[in-house]
Parts: sequence; structure tokens; C-alpha cells
Amino acid sequence: MSEETAGPARGLIALTGATGYVGGRLLRALEARGQRLRCLARRPDALRSRAGAASEIAAADCLDPGSLGPALAGVETAYYLVHSMGSGADFAERDRRAARNFAEAARAAGVRRIVYLGGLGEPGEPLSPHLRSRHETGALLRSTGVPVVELRASIVIGSGSLSFELIRALVERLPVMLCPRWVRTPAQPIAIEDLLAYLLACLDLPLGEDAVFEVGGRDRVSYEQILREYARQRGLRRWLIPVPLLTPRLSSLWLGLTTPIYARVGRALVEGVCNPTVVRDASAQRFGLEPMGLADAIARAIQNEDRDLSETRWSDALSSGSAPASGAGQRFGTRLIDSRVCRSELPPEQAFAPIRRIGGARGWYHANWLWRLRGALDLLVGGVGMRRGRRDPERLAVGDALDFWRVERFEPDRRLRLCAEMKLPGRAWLEFEVLEVEGGSRLRQTAEFDPRGLLGLLYWYALLPLHAYVFQGMLDAIAAAGRPSARSHAGATRPLPARRSA
Repeated sequence: MSEETAGPARGLIALTGATGYVGGRLLRALEARGQRLRCLARRPDALRSRAGAASEIAAADCLDPGSLGPALAGVETAYYLVHSMGSGADFAERDRRAARNFAEAARAAGVRRIVYLGGLGEPGEPLSPHLRSRHETGALLRSTGVPVVELRASIVIGSGSLSFELIRALVERLPVMLCPRWVRTPAQPIAIEDLLAYLLACLDLPLGEDAVFEVGGRDRVSYEQILREYARQRGLRRWLIPVPLLTPRLSSLWLGLTTPIYARVGRALVEGVCNPTVVRDASAQRFGLEPMGLADAIARAIQNEDRDLSETRWSDALSSGSAPASGAGQRFGTRLIDSRVCRSELPPEQAFAPIRRIGGARGWYHANWLWRLRGALDLLVGGVGMRRGRRDPERLAVGDALDFWRVERFEPDRRLRLCAEMKLPGRAWLEFEVLEVEGGSRLRQTAEFDPRGLLGLLYWYALLPLHAYVFQGMLDAIAAAGRPSARSHAGATRPLPARRSA
């Protein structure tokens, strides 16, 4: 079978957006398929702990045309999974620039196919700025003559996805929900597993084909039905009260207060769901795939959400928020933050070394008796306690158990993010970040808590005095473990709006 006919692609594949939710899942799927793969990333270090040894990682930014040529050299198929929805009011212009740059660079490099993931919505109808930008991006990618296979999808249901995080937060936190008219808009949600299957199937299409495929799950439902189905599967009684008026702006502010969604992302999302997003063109049936229905998609998402580690999350995407402000957090829904900073004269690799060795037999550098007490209490209520220790005293990898934490993200010499697995009235994370600055390094330690109801809030505020003692002492000790002269100063000790982990 020739390369021009259907069959597994043998050429080099370029993947953009691998730090995002869909891109991160697609990265693993392509590697499992044995494809030759090159990941394009603005910050390559963010991918080194995720990509397999056989995958290349190239520094490239779609807003920097000069960086794209070398990154696309020798590429046969390029996946374009880039968007700027969380970057502010100018996201559409940023998307236009990025798409033009990528299309021109793809043509110059001889790329033979672009696979692009866009959004559903009738082109003849007035579309929201977000959906209009998604369609416009597809047109711009075609503008230089490179064949484009465009998949248009509705909301994605999967563990860690933006849509699932929104649904989960609303239903779990609000026994009574005020529902504006947009919750009755029809949609055709698709499970992340089915979306990945479609993205992989695009590689089996003949090279040179230029087409748009509308993809969705088996069921056409309203957003209200999605909320009710999630509540049913979780065994929760929820009351949805219709209200006649709630503008997208007010809805986005409401989402920002009640869910882990940026207000600006929430507004773009709400404006988008005001448009019906259902499949009207059945041409995607040629792939021969049978997508699951809503109930199965939510069941799988809940199952995966309860696992030790979600593979990827929408908030990991570098484009899901603006660049982190220096020394301060950014809003992240209702999550509560204790963030502290110290400075070290050491280079990042030396300043990070004590962080890399944390936990297990070495302990937590400060107030270890309190850590052991917390572990004992966790055992009493059926938790894992501190008995697991760590796999290796020197090396860490994503997915490792670390006492009653789990390594959720690890970038050597830069970032360690731990997800709590002790019994809690909510979800918790502990993150350490080391950044190179003039004359040394800056160490930031961030404790993040997503409370579940009133009990979760009471738990957080009751422990604030202990946080001031344990977390500040731990940061001081980590700095001292690198060099005794490291000077520490407290950052915010009160709950701050949470920032996205990039």
C-alpha cells in the first residue's frame, strides 16, 4: 500500500499543543502507535517529563514565524491544536496571527497535511467570537494551499477537560443552580476517547485530501441534561431553577466565583454555548467509528477523575491563561492559595536539588513530627498515610507515589507539583517552582486547595496558623539545604486567587 492511500502514516508528525488537554492525550496515543513524532513547544522543558524518549521536542512559537521553519522541516503531517481563548480580549487576533504564521511555514517546509481541531457551529448563523475564531483559523490554515483535515467538535467530556471540570464543579458545589437560557442550547458532546480516535484516524486518510468533518457523540442533549446526568451518576439531588435573564458577562462572573474557570475563559465559553453545536453533516461516518453516548462518556470521566492521576488537564495548557505575574497569583475560581517565595544565590539545578529529594526517609525538611501526625490521622480515617514513602531517594517521575502525595508534574530543575491523596474535604496540591533570576534563583512554594462545601472551607481556615508555621519553615529549610546563606521571605499567607500552573 502506497503512502498516498489509507494506512498508518510513516512520515514525521509534528504536534502542537502537547502541553494542553487534547494535545497531551494525543501525544501519548501517537507514541503508543509508534509514530515518528516531533513536539513543538514554546517551553520545551515543560514536555521533557511527558514525552517518550523516541519523541523529538523542538522549541517553536506560532507567534514567532522564525521559530517555525526549523521545527517543521521534514514533517509530513502537522497537528494544529493551538488556541488563545484564555489570553484576553485580543485572543481572536492572536489566533489569526498564529494560524497565518503556521500555514506559511508549513507551505515553505513542504508539509503535506495539517490536521486541525476546531469547533462546531453553523457558518451561516451568528457565531460567538470563540466559535467564529475557530472557523476562521481553519480557513487561514488552508490559505497557503496545504491540505487541511479539519475536525469540528462540540464540548469534550473527559477527566480533566475544561467542560468536565465545569460540570463537576457546578454540580458538586451548588445544590441549587440558577439556569439561564443557554443551558437549554443543544449540543453533541464527545468523549475524549472518541475524539482521540478521530484525530488518529485522520492519519489514515489519503495525503492531499482537504476536508471538514463534524464529529460528536451519539446523543444530542442540552447543557441542562448534561448537568442532570452528572448529578444522577454521582447520586446528588440538585435543583435547577430557570431564570429569564443572565447575560454571558454575568454568567462568566458567576462561573468564575463558583468554578475553577477563569472569568475571561468562562465568558468565551458561555458565549460559545449560546450557539447550537450539533453534527449536521454525516460525512465523518466514513471513519467507521461508533462514538459513545453521554451517559457512558460521563461515567468514564468520573472513573478517570477518581484515579490517582488525570493524564492531562485543560489548565496545564500554556495558552489557558496569560503569563504568570511576577510574585503574585492569578485568579483560578474558588481555589485557595498559600504562596511563599525565597531567593537563593545558587543556580536553579542546585537550588532545586533539595526539592527533588523531598519526602520518604528524608522527610519534609521542617516539622516532620507534624507530617507524621497528619499521616497517622489519615490512616485512622482510611487514607494512605505516610507509609508509601517514595520509589527512589534521588529520582522522581510523573505518577510516583510520595508519602500521601502523587507526583502530578515534574520538570527537572524547575517544577514539582504534587496532588494530595490523603482524606480531605476537597482536593489539594503542593507545588515547588525554581526560576532563574539575576544572581541566582527564585524559589516559590504554593499550597493550593479546592474546598468541597462548607466543611472544606472550615478545614482550610482552621489550618491557616499551621500553614504559616509548616510551609514557611519548610521553604526556609529547603533554601538552607541548598546553601545556608539563602534568604527567605514570606509571600502571601492568606488565600489568594489561584494562578494556572503552566
